[in-house]
Amino acid sequence: MTDFLQVSTATETREAAVKLAQSVVSARLAAGAQIVGPVGSVFWHQGEFGSGEEWQLLIKVRADRYDEVEKHLLEHHPWRNPEVSAVRIVAGAEAYLHWLETTTAPD
Repeated sequence: MTDFLQVSTATETREAAVKLAQSVVSARLAAGAQIVGPVGSVFWHQGEFGSGEEWQLLIKVRADRYDEVEKHLLEHHPWRNPEVSAVRIVAGAEAYLHWLETTTAPD
């Protein structure tokens, strides 16, 4: 079976998160994306300490398509230097993982 990842990123608004989620799912690079928020964020940015609210995206993808997903997110993201990170999905319901695999299979 294919390996899978959960990719995360965040946006400033819910609308931007929805638009980004729709673009990556409609491109069939992700089987689905969950939007969580607003979430509190504390960070260093451009040498300054800050905090604020963001909308987090949790995107389910095939590991073998990560490079395509990352490229897509960076090209469509409203921020110049967004977080794009991934964690491996180490286990999951067989039917769910099969759906994820077949939904995002390359042509």
